[in-house]
Amino acid sequence: MAIPLHVVEHAPQPLPRRPRRILISTDTYPPDVNGAAYFTHRLATGLAARGNEVHVVCQSADGPARTEMVDGVVLHRLRSAPLVVHPTMRVTVPARLDRLVAAIDPDVLHTQGHFVVGRAAIAAARRRGVPVVATNHFMPDNLFQFAHIPGRLRTAAGRLAWRDFGRIFARADHVTTPTPLAAKLLADQGFAREVEAVSCGIDLARFHPHTEPKSWARKLFGLADRPTVLFVGRLDEEKRLEELVRALPHVLNVTDAQVALVGKGNQREHLEKLAGRIGVGDRVDFLGFVPDELMPQAFAAADVFAMPGIAELQSIATLEAMASGLPVVAANAMALPHLVEDNGFLYEPGDVITLAKRLTEILTDEDARTRMGKASRELALTHDHQASLARFEQIYDEVAR
Repeated sequence: MAIPLHVVEHAPQPLPRRPRRILISTDTYPPDVNGAAYFTHRLATGLAARGNEVHVVCQSADGPARTEMVDGVVLHRLRSAPLVVHPTMRVTVPARLDRLVAAIDPDVLHTQGHFVVGRAAIAAARRRGVPVVATNHFMPDNLFQFAHIPGRLRTAAGRLAWRDFGRIFARADHVTTPTPLAAKLLADQGFAREVEAVSCGIDLARFHPHTEPKSWARKLFGLADRPTVLFVGRLDEEKRLEELVRALPHVLNVTDAQVALVGKGNQREHLEKLAGRIGVGDRVDFLGFVPDELMPQAFAAADVFAMPGIAELQSIATLEAMASGLPVVAANAMALPHLVEDNGFLYEPGDVITLAKRLTEILTDEDARTRMGKASRELALTHDHQASLARFEQIYDEVAR
């Protein structure tokens, strides 16, 4: 039977579905330079580019509170003060966030930590009935040097820190961390909830192998045109960069080489003095902070990537090096073994001789270097950040239901 035209014209139309409204809370965000800040920025901007309405609540970079739109994301920067124990980071003045959460009215809160902003946001979301997704980037080892905790007290301090973490993250509806090993770490520390491994992901379009001669990229950073070992990250205690500097004289016994260190940190002066004392001061280049837009060229300048750190829950820098087609030599610690198969070597932390041997093997064998570089790229392809963003969107929908 035909339906009268006037019935069709006046039939109720479905309301257009508004974009997901996501609130991300974090205690560290650019201009802070660290893995958690970098991941959170890419998460926020990536979600916004996929059509979500994204708000980030974080510390002010210079003190006063303000709200601004940056890279398609609404940033709610809270009043902050310098963090006494950390040379570059700031801490938010504690405050209830109920008014902000009510004004945004998010579909979900995705917290990136359990410190000042994270716990305040979780508490406010719980009071309003907003579902909470929590991602862990925390390891006590990353904080010990800044808090000046003596070695003999670190085990006890770590237990207290993990207990505090567990109490806060137990309030989340869904908990993630970057790797299966990082998830196991939480279980080993007594966190009883299920934890899903979701890779931080990398931009495979930006980070890819270059076919041009490496000399052009080395010239860009003022590096000599010789075999180059690259490290990217904070020049801090848990990165164990002293081992890389101590390995260099052994490498130089076999092949002409240099080490380039990208990043800032409180160990720089110590590393400079060490390099001079053992006779490799002219072969260790401190490149300092390199803007994100130049990082692909930094990887293009290198022949092999070294990661001696022992507190990596994933290591975005290592993934970016792999995506750029670099072999990897990494410490056999935490999540790094997940990133090293046929694309390089692992070595036991502290074993400087083996570190030097592995770097030398790669630097002196072009065929092996090419083979390992291709294997690195293949492994990196499994960490596409678009896949990670899609999974987080699924999680948001699941907890919202």
